[in-house]
Amino acid sequence: MGGVDLEAALHAARALVLADLSARGVADAEVVSLVEDAVAQRRWWVQQWPEGVGFVAGLIAQDVQDALLERYGRWPLCPRCEEPHALAVEPELGPDPHWVCESRGTVVAPVGRLGA
Repeated sequence: MGGVDLEAALHAARALVLADLSARGVADAEVVSLVEDAVAQRRWWVQQWPEGVGFVAGLIAQDVQDALLERYGRWPLCPRCEEPHALAVEPELGPDPHWVCESRGTVVAPVGRLGA
C-alpha cells in the first residue's frame, strides 16, 4: 500500500471518529488530542500490516473509546437503553465498523454516523 493510500485511510478514519465525538458534544481540544494519538499509533500498526488498512476506522474508534473510559467515563452512551452503558464497535477487527448496543444486540449507527 502506498503512503498516500495509507494517509487517506487514516484521515478518513480520523474524520469518522471526530464526527461521532462532535455529534455527542465531546470533541474538545483534549479529546481531539486523544484521536491524534490513536491515529499515530495506528499509522505504525498499519505500516506493519498493510492488509489491515480497512480496519483502521474501527480500531481508532475503539482506541479513542478506551482512552475516554480511562479519563472521562463511558463513551458513547447507548441512546436506546434507559440503563446507561457504552456502545461497542463491531466487528472488533474488520471492515465497515458499527456502533452496537450489546444489550439489545442491535446496530445503532455506522462509525462516523452517530449524529445521523
